[in-house]
Amino acid sequence: MSGGIELTTDELRAVTAYAVACAEPALARFEARRPGDGRPREAVVAARAFADGGRRTKAIRDGAWAAQRAYGEARDARDPVAAEAARAAVAAAGAAYLHPLAKATQVPHILGAAAHDALSAELDSGDAAAVLERAEAMAGATVVAVLRRYPDAPAGRGRAGELTRLLDAALRRRADG
Repeated sequence: MSGGIELTTDELRAVTAYAVACAEPALARFEARRPGDGRPREAVVAARAFADGGRRTKAIRDGAWAAQRAYGEARDARDPVAAEAARAAVAAAGAAYLHPLAKATQVPHILGAAAHDALSAELDSGDAAAVLERAEAMAGATVVAVLRRYPDAPAGRGRAGELTRLLDAALRRRADG
């Protein structure tokens, strides 16, 4: 299943707004551990501008790459809480570039911010379940409808992939019920 799917700009904005809302709690964790490093926040702000009606600009991609570098630095400093929080910001910016290809690899563009926020929270306090419940509750009908056009989340990708699959399954069950 690798053909094209329908994806409107309004749907893309809704998915991005959802990813941004999922990533925002991670910013506090990142900034508490890496004060003065605004790169993840800048990525989320750029994605929010698109979600709020702006254009998809180079600032989103630049923000994502800068947040990715912040992730690498936090990882190298052996701070997995901050690293996963930065990855949530990368994923939020990446949501703006969800591709209309019916491939499982696109699901992390929709749910990756929530999964990385959940992993960051789990590493910090041991509680990923509450974050996933919040992410499930925040997913509006448009986000769920878009998600259902894609195959189930892909296998692999470590704990973040497992959290993505848990959220994916919960949202699909909700849509079926």
